[in-house]
This record gives sequence, C-alpha cells and structure tokens, in this order.
Amino acid sequence: MDIDISIESWPLARPFRITGQVYEDIDLVVVTLRDGAHRGRGEAAGVDYLGETPQTIASQIEGLREAFEIGMDRQRLQSLLAPGGARNALDCALWDIEAARTGVPAWTSAGMGAPRPCITTWTIGADTPDSVHDQALGFAKARALKLKLTGDGLDAERIRALRSARPDVWLGVDGNQGFTRATLEALMPILVEERVAMFEQPLPIGRDAELDTLHSPIPLAADESAQGLASIGALSPAYSIVNIKLDKCGGLTEALAMVNAIRARGMGVMVGNMLGTSLAMAPAFLIGQFCDVVDLDGPVLLREDRAPGAIFDNGTIDCPGGIWGGAKAPKPQI
Repeated sequence: MDIDISIESWPLARPFRITGQVYEDIDLVVVTLRDGAHRGRGEAAGVDYLGETPQTIASQIEGLREAFEIGMDRQRLQSLLAPGGARNALDCALWDIEAARTGVPAWTSAGMGAPRPCITTWTIGADTPDSVHDQALGFAKARALKLKLTGDGLDAERIRALRSARPDVWLGVDGNQGFTRATLEALMPILVEERVAMFEQPLPIGRDAELDTLHSPIPLAADESAQGLASIGALSPAYSIVNIKLDKCGGLTEALAMVNAIRARGMGVMVGNMLGTSLAMAPAFLIGQFCDVVDLDGPVLLREDRAPGAIFDNGTIDCPGGIWGGAKAPKPQI
C-alpha cells in the first residue's frame, strides 16, 4: 500500500474555550492508503495535552511507510505503534480500505449490524454565562448538551444560564482536569439542582485517587484518565462511565476492545472526539452504537465540514457509509 499524508487546518465556527486553552481552529492529519484502485482514509487530531502535534503524528506515520509498502494489517499495526493519533489515522484507514477491497462494510467486519442514528451531545465552551445562554438557544435542535467548565468561579452561573435557556435537554458537564476535590464538592449542590446528568474528568490526570472516597450524586466520567485499554483496570471506583476517544486509544480496533472491558467492569460507555470532520466521526460512530452517551459533534463546531458529511438531524448524528467504511466500488483508472 502507498501512503499519502496531509496536514489540514479547519477553522472553528467560533472560539472554543476549555480549561487552559482556547481553540480557534483545529489541525488534522489525514492519511490516505492506496492499493491499486482501492482507497482508505483516516483522520486524526491527536492528543495535544500529551504533546502530540500534527508534525509528530505525520512523522510517526512516515516512519511506517516502508512497512506499509511491504504489507500491513490492523493486528500488526497494534504492535508497531503505541496508542495515539498516528495509530488512529492508520487503523481507521485500514478498516476503510478493507471495506473497499472486500465489499464488506466496516460495521459488518466489526460484527455489528447496520448502524443507526444516535442522539449526540452538542458542546458549548466555557464562555460567559450570557454567551452560554445564547449558544444553548442557538442549538435548538439539540436534545443533549455538554458544557465545558473550568473551575474559575463562573461555572455555577454558566450551568444556570444554560438551564434557563434549555430546561428540557439532557445536560452533561466537562471539567477537563480543571477542578480539585474541594471545588468539585462545592459545585455539587448546583449540579444536583440543575439536573446535571454527568460530570466528565474533574481532576487532573494522576490525582484520581482523591476521588476514591467521594460519593458523588452525579455520575463521573473518566476521559483524560482513560487513555486506552490498559488504563481501564486502574480507574478510580468513583468513575461510573468511561469516555472512549479514537485519538487516545489509537483507533477503532482498540476502541472495540475497550467497549467489552468497560462493560465487564459494570461501567457505562461513552464515545467522544478531539474535534474533527465527519471523516473522524464516522468510525467513532460505530462505537456509538454501544454507548450510553455519544459526543460526536465535532463537525457542528467547525465553520464547514468535509463532504460528504455526517447528518445532524433532530439532535442525532448519522454517518452514511459513503463517508467512511462503506462497501465502495473501485474508481475506474484513468
């Protein structure tokens, strides 16, 4: 297989604020594998808080060019690359090109039935309470919203502002490691009062032991603390949900294994994204078929999406096979 690597920059519809960072655009690595008339693609944003950049991801992929020219499959890839953006892009591209070669859709190869639309959260950044209110009204079709929090003293007002705009929606919040146990406990009455259904990653990586004795009335979800399959067994018992992201775990292959491991622990499963176009959402959408919470709104936050793109309708996401992973007839050679 030949490998083509490109780095693309996609502007966001508006600045997006989380703990410690404001995004105005997102840089993505797109891998295209070619084998004669067949093509497979994968997209990765990487894990920036672990030091990944588009350049480091592209360099890792470039280092496997010769191995791909000789021959590669998903199982061998797992042993050649650690979890992260590079393996995600390549793993998803391998699923895609296999569907093109065999005429068997990726979901069938994964042992699934045809995927169905999923309710997805639409995410609002940690803006001023007035802006949060207005954005919540603007997401009129959303049936589930996720609000970014920072632990900066405005979080209670942000939550109340969102609830006043949308008293009807399922509401989750995401701390992105910006809290301490004390600030988390101080916010708990507001979370309960405003019917928050989930709090994602309140404490920084490495400090989860502080949650071990916490009896939270709000389900806690592990995100940054759950990088891949190997981290599931070490999670704090305070967590009841695990957020799978393909960029963290290194692709659809490990993500499928994570679903089984998480369920075996009696925990809920969530799928999320690191921002991206519909090309990144489509393989994660397959994981969404098994999930209690789906957070695949990346294209909604972009100024424009890739075509063809995911269909967002009545608060749901649907990813037709023409985006990725469907059984495609080879293009004629010119």
